[in-house]
Amino acid sequence: MINEHVMEMLHAGEGLRVEFKKAKDKLPNNIFETVCAFLNATGGFIFLGVDDDGTIVGVNPQAVPQMKKDLVNLAHNPTKINPACNLYPEECVVDGKTIIVCQVQESSEIHRCDGEVYLRSDDGDFVTRNTNVLSGVLTRKLGLFTEKRPMHGFTMADLRPELCRKAQNLMAVTFNNHPWANLSFEELLQYGGFYTVDRNTNERCLNLAAVLMFGTDEAIFRADPALLFDCLLRREDEIRYDDREMIRTNLIETYEQVMDFIAKYLPDPFYLEGDQRISLRGKIFREAVSNIISHREYMHGSPGRIMIYKDRVEFTNPCVQYYIDRITPANLEPFARNPTICNFMVQMGRFERLGSGVRNTWKYLPIYAKGALPIFEETKYGFKLTLPLNGTPQVTPHDTQQVTQQVTQQVTQQVDGYVWALLKHLDGEMGRRELMRRLYLKDRNNFSWKYLLPALALGYVEQTVPDKPNSRTQKYRLTELGKQVLAGLNKEM
Repeated sequence: MINEHVMEMLHAGEGLRVEFKKAKDKLPNNIFETVCAFLNATGGFIFLGVDDDGTIVGVNPQAVPQMKKDLVNLAHNPTKINPACNLYPEECVVDGKTIIVCQVQESSEIHRCDGEVYLRSDDGDFVTRNTNVLSGVLTRKLGLFTEKRPMHGFTMADLRPELCRKAQNLMAVTFNNHPWANLSFEELLQYGGFYTVDRNTNERCLNLAAVLMFGTDEAIFRADPALLFDCLLRREDEIRYDDREMIRTNLIETYEQVMDFIAKYLPDPFYLEGDQRISLRGKIFREAVSNIISHREYMHGSPGRIMIYKDRVEFTNPCVQYYIDRITPANLEPFARNPTICNFMVQMGRFERLGSGVRNTWKYLPIYAKGALPIFEETKYGFKLTLPLNGTPQVTPHDTQQVTQQVTQQVTQQVDGYVWALLKHLDGEMGRRELMRRLYLKDRNNFSWKYLLPALALGYVEQTVPDKPNSRTQKYRLTELGKQVLAGLNKEM
């Protein structure tokens, strides 16, 4: 599914971070030149099935699975892209035609395609062999991605081999035939991006990411004395704490210790998705914990904090700000602050993919906490995630049709003015433009995250074409729960 932010880029046309490529039944020959250029520059989006002038010509729907598979597999082929990278192409329908959208993240390394280094300009992709240009690119990356800082004086003796085995066991459990599962420790470090070549001395060194991921506690303290993840329970004493765990160790075990602290104080109610039980707590909090580990700025003196209150859980994290505002599925443009650490967390199955945290939290938190909506935001101080805890989890979707009057009254108390206004003006089946006109709104982003997305997340509103979220014929209507909530609100007026 393409969100509104990406749709705006599609309509704006090609540029420094947007590339259109015609493709009918197979990948274009030059697609990995663009992938390489985006990796080396500031990232971007590739739209397959779109002509240079923005005309949507579409790709053959029957060819889409193979094209997506080829894109992912070739991105891991060092003879095509070196070092390898992760790509997550998505299929969607725009104007009745199928296209493929692939976001390419800026990398912390310099990549080559077929042996050449490609960079990006407004005119497209170009090859450079100029050492001064390449030195400038590397300097910028090292300044932006501190995980790649070369750690002079650190050797394999500063790392814990058992952590390599633990990581590979997780890979083997999560993925069938994972290519890294049987590598030696040295090979894993190489393929995982845990080495950096110092541009001044040409020395190949372990980098900060390697020490943080696999280092002994003593080595981690030497590399990053300020490293701390501070877990606090503040249900009774909000000024200080009721319980506290200060974690200063490698990132593999940090994840486990933070998750143990959360499991100690937060319930995991029974929930069926279809006919399979899933852990709502796991779905929500593993993404949140992975986020603060993968995206924090490790050279910053402030700790990452996890604070459990009576009515909410807060995650705060120092980071290099990328998008200073609230982040929702409507404006989500994932950005990896630490690409090497983030990629390794994905390989271990700690989270699904870049950006999955926002989507999964918006999907499952309203079920876990009775209609609560997460607040993802980047401020001038860093990243903050607030997860309200509105009592016990909601009933399963199977029971939604049989909501009692008591539950309806509880839910109506959680409806803010924006959602109430949307419910009030939603008459039958209506499109986005008509709803915005009735609400006297002009800003689509404001309409989405204040009105529409909360109503959809709470289950009060549904799409008429749910399998094609971006269909031009998409409309919205009240669900049975939404009708009951609206009736309850009208009685209170």
